[in-house]
Amino acid sequence: MKHILSLTLVLIATTTAAQAACFADYKAKQDNPLRLHYGVAEIDEPCTVDSAKDQIGPKLQADGWVLLNIVGTFGDAGLDSRKDSAGEYFLRY
Repeated sequence: MKHILSLTLVLIATTTAAQAACFADYKAKQDNPLRLHYGVAEIDEPCTVDSAKDQIGPKLQADGWVLLNIVGTFGDAGLDSRKDSAGEYFLRY
């Protein structure tokens, strides 16, 4: 019985870690007139640059923005340090 309980706790801890928040910072533009912005968005797993492109690009496009690039992906630890730089585009998309 102890082994089953231990295994259950390990599985719960692993699942919780796998569900940790993932964020991406990105750069986008609009034309006529040219406008640029830097933003931070929460993305679903997997926490990769390719996944971030797939998730953020269409959201930006719907508002007339073009995704230029994904700067990187990161977890909760990097969120606060990017808030001021992202300004109004912090977690907007």
